[in-house]
Amino acid sequence: MTSAAATTLAATNEHLASMSNTLVYSSMAVYTLAFFAYIFEWLLGSRSRVARTANALTSKADAKKAPSVTVKKAGGTAVLERPQVVVRSAAGSRDVPDGPGAHGGDEQGDLYGRIAISLTVLAFLVELAGVITRAASVQRAPWGNMYEFNITFSTVAVAVYLTLLALKKNVRWLGLFLITTVLLDLGLAVTVLYTASEPLVPALHSYWLYIHVSTAIFCGAVFYVGAVATILYLFKDAYESKLENGGKPGNFATSVLERLPASASLDKFAYRVNAAVFPLWTFTIIAGAIWAGSAWGRYWNWDPKETWSFITWVAYACYLHARATAGWKGRKAAYLAMIAFGCWLFNYYGVNIFVTGKHSYAGV
Repeated sequence: MTSAAATTLAATNEHLASMSNTLVYSSMAVYTLAFFAYIFEWLLGSRSRVARTANALTSKADAKKAPSVTVKKAGGTAVLERPQVVVRSAAGSRDVPDGPGAHGGDEQGDLYGRIAISLTVLAFLVELAGVITRAASVQRAPWGNMYEFNITFSTVAVAVYLTLLALKKNVRWLGLFLITTVLLDLGLAVTVLYTASEPLVPALHSYWLYIHVSTAIFCGAVFYVGAVATILYLFKDAYESKLENGGKPGNFATSVLERLPASASLDKFAYRVNAAVFPLWTFTIIAGAIWAGSAWGRYWNWDPKETWSFITWVAYACYLHARATAGWKGRKAAYLAMIAFGCWLFNYYGVNIFVTGKHSYAGV
């Protein structure tokens, strides 16, 4: 055995690597249980209290179609009372109350929701242990390849969700949609993207790995949470618009969408999440440029990863600017947000898998 091979074997603790795989698979099992608990929360929660938004919109639509005018007499002069008119809010949606939540305002649904949260916390801790043992198996940061990036990314995404809950933000409606895609992400990681635990290639031996890549993972996780909220906003806005125009959505749409917050609340949540993390994404690109300068001798090489990181930055900058401009609130800004997140996804999956560049050492 050569000394290089011996060094490689010594640098990889196979027992910890195997333990990491077991923990990741175990977290998937617990996430699956959480997924079913979220499903039960939605299915078993009362549907009798989810029609209040529909009723509010219907009554407002009727009032808009046939406004009533009341004549009052004041000192012998007839005074016309101005009728109430339904207008779109600043976010481009209607002034309607938030939905009762995934549990539908029902105690049984709320119980399953609490069970789902408990299972989500447990799954998060198990997955976090899997990420930590993966790092310990090779004594480095656990994001040297796409598999490690994926498992760390999903862990951070769940951490963002649980942090919002811990801050007493009413985001439990996000749970089912988040956990569904986290399971898909982990399934992709352990099948298509799996890479055996091994030491880093020389190009990645830098303290910038801890700074640049960790911030990229965190930004991606927060952008993802914002993207989920944006997608739900688009569905809820279309639903409210249909009701306002006198349409009748199906029972399934009513039972699901009526429990979500109002479209204006979803739009505001997505905007705040994206706006909060955008400065950190700016720092991520700057940190990557500094690392490139020390590793390759140039701060900017127009490498595909660098280029698409910048395109993503421009897309989110356009969204934030448009969202803050009166003429681009609501659906138009939401479409820009989805394009921006699509750029982020392509920057990670598309560039790493289909494009050859200086970042290709990350492996699949």
